[in-house]
Amino acid sequence: MSNEREPLLDPIDRVCEIVFGVLMALSFSGALSVATAGHQEVRTMMFTALGCNLAWGLVDAVMYLIRAATERRRKATLLAQLRETRDKPKTHRLITDALPNLFAAIVQPATLDAFHQGLLTLQEPGIRLRGKDYAAAFGVFALVVLATFPVVVPFIFISKIVLALRVSNLLAIVTLFIGGYALGRYTGGRPLLTGAVMAGIGVALLAIIMALGG
Repeated sequence: MSNEREPLLDPIDRVCEIVFGVLMALSFSGALSVATAGHQEVRTMMFTALGCNLAWGLVDAVMYLIRAATERRRKATLLAQLRETRDKPKTHRLITDALPNLFAAIVQPATLDAFHQGLLTLQEPGIRLRGKDYAAAFGVFALVVLATFPVVVPFIFISKIVLALRVSNLLAIVTLFIGGYALGRYTGGRPLLTGAVMAGIGVALLAIIMALGG
């Protein structure tokens, strides 16, 4: 038996939450006018960005729990339906609908029968949320909030607003590149290209915000 622990969040979830948090924070820092902004405006921007990501982190965490509970209920309903029906075409349809499209398109009836017999041996899954689910939801919340800091920290340590904004933008773009690179590696694609595309999204967002008066 493997002692390796299953991660609370898969890499896609982790990267997506970080990217979301960075982009949300960028939407506030990018709207900061370097020509007219003073220290009060900078503080307002930082607290607003942090407050927004706190709120959205909480929303994402709650939605994660709702999604987990819904998926668990869906699995329990599938097992109940498989136990109740004696109609083979219906059991095949139920199992096929639950499979990813890539596998559902090629799976053979004999394989579906084997799946059916194996599924009937499973215990009824618990529907209630467990400690691991709440820990993962907290992880979602934390990732969105922590993603704010590469954007706002330069304004804390750099007194010149123009320089702080440039450093903030650079750190945000680097963070997006790292996130895209991680997604590229996880999917077996081209990490450098995926990282560059993700960073490009950040640059495009900044350009749009500045064009709108930021």
